[in-house]
Amino acid sequence: MTDAMVDLSPAATALHEQLADRAREIVARYPADRSRSALLPLLHLVQSVEGYVSPAGVEFCAGVLGLNKAQVGAVATFYTMYKRRPTGDWLVSVCTNTLCNVLGGQQVYDTLSERLGVGHDETTADGTITLEHAECLAACDYGPVMTVNYEFFDQVDPESASAVVDELRAGGRPTPTRGARLCTLKEMSIQLAGFTDPRDEAIADGRAGEPSLRGLRLAEEHGVSVPGFDPDTPIRRRDENTGKPADKPAPPTKVPSSRTGSTAPDTKDPDVKDPQVRTAETRQPDARTAVPDAPGNAAPADGVPPGPADARSAEAAGVGANPPAGDAKPAGDDTGAQERNLADAGGAPAGGEKEAEK
Repeated sequence: MTDAMVDLSPAATALHEQLADRAREIVARYPADRSRSALLPLLHLVQSVEGYVSPAGVEFCAGVLGLNKAQVGAVATFYTMYKRRPTGDWLVSVCTNTLCNVLGGQQVYDTLSERLGVGHDETTADGTITLEHAECLAACDYGPVMTVNYEFFDQVDPESASAVVDELRAGGRPTPTRGARLCTLKEMSIQLAGFTDPRDEAIADGRAGEPSLRGLRLAEEHGVSVPGFDPDTPIRRRDENTGKPADKPAPPTKVPSSRTGSTAPDTKDPDVKDPQVRTAETRQPDARTAVPDAPGNAAPADGVPPGPADARSAEAAGVGANPPAGDAKPAGDDTGAQERNLADAGGAPAGGEKEAEK
């Protein structure tokens, strides 16, 4: 916990009093210099109490990790599983993307919207059900599909979807087509925060869907099986020329320090450039940056940029190989700018060589 906890608003202070112990447990799962990684489970922890990530929840997470509220809010708004408005116990998501829509997904959504009296991302007056469009639920072979707190109800139609919703409103917990038993949004969030749900009915006892098992069934029918594999057999490197396994095994993989329990900060290789810096240099190199793929400009093997004379010879050869443009101007860059760049590359002011020649 950080000193920022003393500056919390009353609402965030109340959250801190309720969640401080579990928050410490979450933060302790990560190396000391990687505590920011605890933000995702902390947001789920907040949602397990409030049913959504409130402004007070954002403030609480920021205080725990020593971040500002903008940094926490950026994460909370990026992931759709973090709700920024009060959400019902049951989040009903209906896929209306292309395939499910063709199979009737939009009709399912429209029926539920009319039945519940709410639209997208709206919650019923009794606070039990929130309805939403879902762009894709990654279950095209079961379409049209809907989920309740991310558990699947497959091949639904307006009648079967309405029956599920009616049972939820009556206080029941309908059995999903496949997967685990239903739990409320808050119960689900406490599990996603990394804590065991003590309820007996929290135990997953669902079944797999038949389309998902189709490959296994075909393998059984045709006697297809995975050949024996010894996990202790070393992986052999491949010969660069033939592509076949070489005689010597590959060297053992080094385990990063971040996986050894060390809290020492990561140290970058001094030769490794930041991706943004590398991209910027590729797009707009300066006069001291060797550009291996530039026309007529071969970078020496030792990485030293070509000298001004080499670059001038390459430019002259390029201009000579290209006919003049229609306005009789030679193809190529502004010669003045080129001279300045060449002078910079050689460490001398523009015009220095000409003065020396005189």
